[in-house]
Amino acid sequence: MAYQSVARTRPARTGRLRRVNVLAIDQGTSATKALVVGGDGVVRGEATSAVTPRFAADGAVEQDPLELLESVISAGRAALADAGGVRVQAVGLGNQGETVLRWDRGSGRPLGPAISWQDRRSANLTASLAEHAPRLAEITGLPLDPYFVAPKIMWLASGGAGSAGLGAPAGAPVRGSVITTIDTWTTHQLTGAFVTDAATASRSLLLDLDSVRWSAEACDVFGVAVESLPDVVACDAVVGETDAFGPTVPVTGLIVDQQAALLAQACLGRGEAKCTYGTGAFILANAGAEAPRSRSGLAACVAWQLGGEVSYCLDGQVYTAGAAVGWLERLGLISGAGELDALCEAHSPEAAEPQFIPALAGLGAPFWAPDARGAWVGLSLASSREDLVWAVVWGIAAQVATLAQAMSTDLGRPLLALRVDGGLTRSRSLLQAQADLLQLPVEVYPSADATALGVAAVARLGADRALTKGDAVGSWTPSLVVEPAMSADESAERLERFKRAAATVAGMGTR
Repeated sequence: MAYQSVARTRPARTGRLRRVNVLAIDQGTSATKALVVGGDGVVRGEATSAVTPRFAADGAVEQDPLELLESVISAGRAALADAGGVRVQAVGLGNQGETVLRWDRGSGRPLGPAISWQDRRSANLTASLAEHAPRLAEITGLPLDPYFVAPKIMWLASGGAGSAGLGAPAGAPVRGSVITTIDTWTTHQLTGAFVTDAATASRSLLLDLDSVRWSAEACDVFGVAVESLPDVVACDAVVGETDAFGPTVPVTGLIVDQQAALLAQACLGRGEAKCTYGTGAFILANAGAEAPRSRSGLAACVAWQLGGEVSYCLDGQVYTAGAAVGWLERLGLISGAGELDALCEAHSPEAAEPQFIPALAGLGAPFWAPDARGAWVGLSLASSREDLVWAVVWGIAAQVATLAQAMSTDLGRPLLALRVDGGLTRSRSLLQAQADLLQLPVEVYPSADATALGVAAVARLGADRALTKGDAVGSWTPSLVVEPAMSADESAERLERFKRAAATVAGMGTR
């Protein structure tokens, strides 16, 4: 669409709202999903608007900010239309987390493409700061990796240029420009506010995890001026109003996507964990009210700041899960994700079983090898198409299981179950592989829209201060529980083989 700011700066309404209806928007990597959720938790309307990341061989992954904004507005309006005129009392916004862009603070105009969370072009800059990694982890709870926000800001500020078909951001500083996460820009377009929520800010490598404030020391490492950063607000803060979707409504319920899904699945107690299988696979475990520091190579983040209280989480990432399945489709090995189970079932367990390391966009926790690349290991002349597809499914499950083990170590106790959501949970082969490698029951969330429902819960809390988190989330029953069918010994042996292969691939990525 042609650029047009839709900011509204009228003061936010005050006063308690009971049994509120909310519009919850989950702005994701490949689509924006909008739900109208009633005060009883029932979805009244929904809509989806596709968005298209652009990829390039140098590790670039970019998105068009105007396309993202248009998807938010069009999906929100369509969901309201689908709800048949239901009046909402608040709008909540979920976001991609680590996606950044440069934009003009005065006009709101974007000054180049959005640099996706998957983008790896800041890897060299990150490597040059290696001596600061231990101190940054102490301050922020995060490993030093181009996945997070600050390296991308530094890369853009130092003249990084777009290369994935969306044009180049200005290499030299632009007077009045800022570089922020995409949520800050989107919220500014809707309300005029210059804010980010505590959960999103905690994924930046710039936030003091204990105080939940910007760290001057961390900012100095990356050459970021603290005063250029948005205000950090609670997830349930009412930050302004917008009429972008119809009648003017308050905007609240700001939260990063994976933490929203953690909340939706009622992981409210320490040690309760979920994994979302989307473009990537993201496993998070509630770590309680005290800021953790991982001893096992995980990220430690704010889960949410709600009702004046902060909860924390441990976070591990498989950068390519659904993206790996899409890659198989582009290679012509499958016609779509619906073919995964049939091909996995056709795999012969008597044949040599190859390993697949899902590092098509680098390896995240606990390996942190941004230059690593995906690999099949252990192929032979007898390896078949079915073997290759089976290995991809098991490789995704194996990295998630590796992350779950690291979480158990950090928490000092084993996980009791894993709650799961996302498109790939339609694959029974993946679910069985996950249960087998975890040696835990896998509980499937009954909705495909966990993130949007989590955003809705936060928006309801922002609009009605009388609600508790439990009230806002409600109760749910798994649509399916998959139990382990493999012996513990066999599971351990398979997982160790995966770890050895992943360590080899991670090492190759550093040379």
